Amino acid sequence: MSILNISAYRFVSLDDLPALRERMLAQCHALALKGTILLAPEGINLFLAGQREAIDAFMDWLHGDPRFAGMHGKESVSDEIPFKRMRVRLKKEIITLRHPTIRPEGGRAPAVDAATLKRWLDQGHDDEGRELMLLDTRNAYETEVGMFPQAIDYRIASFTELPAAVAADHARYADKTIVSYCTGGIRCEKFALYMQDIGMQRVFQLEGGILKYFEQVGGAHWQGDCFVFDERGAVDKELLPAGLSPPSSPAENPRA
Repeated sequence: MSILNISAYRFVSLDDLPALRERMLAQCHALALKGTILLAPEGINLFLAGQREAIDAFMDWLHGDPRFAGMHGKESVSDEIPFKRMRVRLKKEIITLRHPTIRPEGGRAPAVDAATLKRWLDQGHDDEGRELMLLDTRNAYETEVGMFPQAIDYRIASFTELPAAVAADHARYADKTIVSYCTGGIRCEKFALYMQDIGMQRVFQLEGGILKYFEQVGGAHWQGDCFVFDERGAVDKELLPAGLSPPSSPAENPRA
């Protein structure tokens, strides 16, 4: 498989969005990349596909901006580019939650890496013996494709519905160790801060999301595939295209 797919994000203040959009679009076109980049005052969220040399060249160029230095992504491969075009879009948020007081750039919630979460799932509790609860922060059509079967799934249609669902169910999480997860890390990073904001104490995010979990520990404890917002439709536990029919408008609705 000759095509490299990469997803990456960073919460960082950006104030030159129109000019940045034009520079990024020009660079992607010059390298024959396709995909979607979202830019907002709170940061960047990107999904790109192309030849490895072109992806590497774009990331090297991106790292030349101190705001994006050291930014790395999750990688997978495919036979074809799973995007029809290249778009750079300006948005109010790179992942829409509509809680403006939640600002990940100001400080992240604690994170657990894939190996730690696997160990906790193997033993049925965290390293202090506390009961573990997983929260899937994705939409219902994503969880239908695959999820940790023991996770809480509120069957939401949009990420913006999750705060009300969790707040109404606050008592369920008392005295538990909570790990929020999503596809690539962006939603669980933002939502872990929301959970802290409403008074939950032991809240973690899965570092790098499901894709990094597959990359580092395989599919242990996972059931099904992982939905992705491009023409692959989903990837399996080896991060290969799973053969699912693609979403109706993958370029319009990218999520991590």
